[in-house]
Amino acid sequence: MPSHAEDPQDPSAGRDPRPGAFDWTDTAARQRERAGLVRTLRPRAADSELLDLAGNDYLGLTRRPEITEAAADAARRWGAGSTGSRLVTGSTRLHARLERELAEFSGFEAALVFSSGYTANLAALTALSDRDGLIVSDAANHASIVDGCRLARAETAVVPHADPEAVAKTLGAHPGRRALAVSDSVFSVDGDRAPLAELAAVCRAHGAGLVVDDAHGFGVLGAGGRGALHEAGLAGAPDVVATLTLSKSLGSQGGAVLGPARVIEHLVNAARTFIFDTGLAPAAAGGALASLRLIAAEPGLAARARGVAGRLHTLLTGAGLTAARPDAAVVSVRAPGPQEALRWAADCRERGLGVGCFRPPSVPDGISRLRLTARADLTDGQIERAVATILRTAPAGAVAAGRDAVRP
Repeated sequence: MPSHAEDPQDPSAGRDPRPGAFDWTDTAARQRERAGLVRTLRPRAADSELLDLAGNDYLGLTRRPEITEAAADAARRWGAGSTGSRLVTGSTRLHARLERELAEFSGFEAALVFSSGYTANLAALTALSDRDGLIVSDAANHASIVDGCRLARAETAVVPHADPEAVAKTLGAHPGRRALAVSDSVFSVDGDRAPLAELAAVCRAHGAGLVVDDAHGFGVLGAGGRGALHEAGLAGAPDVVATLTLSKSLGSQGGAVLGPARVIEHLVNAARTFIFDTGLAPAAAGGALASLRLIAAEPGLAARARGVAGRLHTLLTGAGLTAARPDAAVVSVRAPGPQEALRWAADCRERGLGVGCFRPPSVPDGISRLRLTARADLTDGQIERAVATILRTAPAGAVAAGRDAVRP
């Protein structure tokens, strides 16, 4: 008679008793679920009626007919893809035109376009530092900056958020080393602005370069949306480099590094995410270029986006919610915890409003939030509808005691 292990009816018969190579992912999934940190992909329909305050289309350009037509025309003319890396076949005259006009609009000497803002940050940090260098990074910097610091293999000192004195102290403790300070211009979680003028002064006093990710400032801050560095009088400075994304205010996709021509030439020769990555698709370059020209022609878009953010903040805090005062187009509303934030965002979605949901580890301070995107094309009616939905779905503890009566 066969043993139990050999019984063909036994479902465990013949199984390898050794653990599988990826069994550990089941444990990780259970831990995420217990902590309320499960992330889920939700493909959206092209004709969704959801009022979107979750994306980063700050100026409302991604569906403007002149932008989509420019993207389609670029695809018809240049093809669906760029066909290779920028140094092989991936550079077109369209890419060169976009780089030239980006630099001119922003006030920098030169620009270099990448396939994403993420790869642009990796390029700037890895190519402008080395093993013997020092990078001083703000504690609230975006994940792409954090990863760039790691890949640069330089010594990285993480300093308290928006603290130029801490940057000065760190640079002063390492005289003579090649050094960079790196910061977001507008931080993506709370939407607050970095003290760029003070950071630049500190860097100059210690001979360090300043790298600023202007992803959330470009198109929203500065004269006509020329960016936070332009507003601070730092655009075109010989010791300042900017990175940005084409996927937020420009409503397209891709990234760029802007700075002195010699720095851009160095990136062409030394940045691995430029040398070995396929170039930005022509459609994205064409759409971004059309958006850039539209922003130049409609300089009031930037002020409108800031105005919408201010209106959202006023209405939400007036009703008792805790929200960070926006310096650009991001409005951050605190939630009691990660599970409450997740439920809050889901309840908003069920009522036709899309909002972002930030939970640990995406937020370095451990405080969960709803993240709202102010868009220049939002009407007063849409703003009021969004606020009403957020308040009606607010979890216990989100609205200050005694303020419920003012809910719309």
